[in-house]
Amino acid sequence: MEIGFIGLGNMGSGMAANLVKAGHAVTVYNRSPAKAETLAQQGATPARTVADACGGDVVVTMLADDPAVEDVVFGERGVLSSLPAGATHVSASTISVELSNRLTAAHAHAGQHYVAAPVFGRPEAAAAAKLFVVAAGPPQVLESLAPLFEAIGQRTFVVSEQQHAANLVKLSGNFLIASVIESIGEAVALVGKAGVDPLHYVDILTSTLFSAPAYQTYGKLIAQQEFEPAGFAATLGLKDVRLVLAAAEELAVPLPLASLLRDRFLTLLANGGGHLDWSAIATLSGRDAGIVAIASAAKPGAAGRHQSA
Repeated sequence: MEIGFIGLGNMGSGMAANLVKAGHAVTVYNRSPAKAETLAQQGATPARTVADACGGDVVVTMLADDPAVEDVVFGERGVLSSLPAGATHVSASTISVELSNRLTAAHAHAGQHYVAAPVFGRPEAAAAAKLFVVAAGPPQVLESLAPLFEAIGQRTFVVSEQQHAANLVKLSGNFLIASVIESIGEAVALVGKAGVDPLHYVDILTSTLFSAPAYQTYGKLIAQQEFEPAGFAATLGLKDVRLVLAAAEELAVPLPLASLLRDRFLTLLANGGGHLDWSAIATLSGRDAGIVAIASAAKPGAAGRHQSA
């Protein structure tokens, strides 16, 4: 397939590299050209503009947030105005349900296809082609994209013909991960204040009651206080919690835990921890218990906007 790939952050660089390895003709664009040059050494073709990445069968966007996607898609010489009729835009970004609906309508009006395909997995999974793809869109279009999904992930879940459903599933999953992080942080603070070694405690939990990847991955990060470099920045965690709350409000579904998590992320950012991995909200429990400083690796003023993980 001829594939354009836009957004070479922590996640996108690994995804694009695996598309190249799978034999696809990949044209890559990133706001910072150096990242595109790295992919060029692996066989990709660097694009100077967004439009230059939109000449093939498919263009994939993997960007930080709604504003970044809106700029790339709706901007001058963006994806919407540059993608050929009949070609497909695959949005792998974690975006709002509202924006997904706008993209669906805009691409249909332009005679293009749109598929929502956000992914579960951290940067190491992206590099190893072990992501889980959550896809939604027209069945015939999804079928044609099977080789692309197989190149970046270990399994694809088709959830609906309605594209926004995939984005809601992704947001709900990130809400659950954030809930896991908060609960581990509270439990580690509890046993830690009693003198139990956090790493040993996490090993006990993940070897018995909670062997799921989320507990294993984040439990270890929390126990070892490994929040840099961020696999998924706290700023993005706050963004996703806000998006899931907005979706819940639209559907009239109360999410009390999500409201708590929003405040936890705001506290971390207010204390300079926006650049840390989102699992650093676990440090708040230790601070509240009087046993550790909040996000000890935090740097004042580091809570700015990050590109997509």
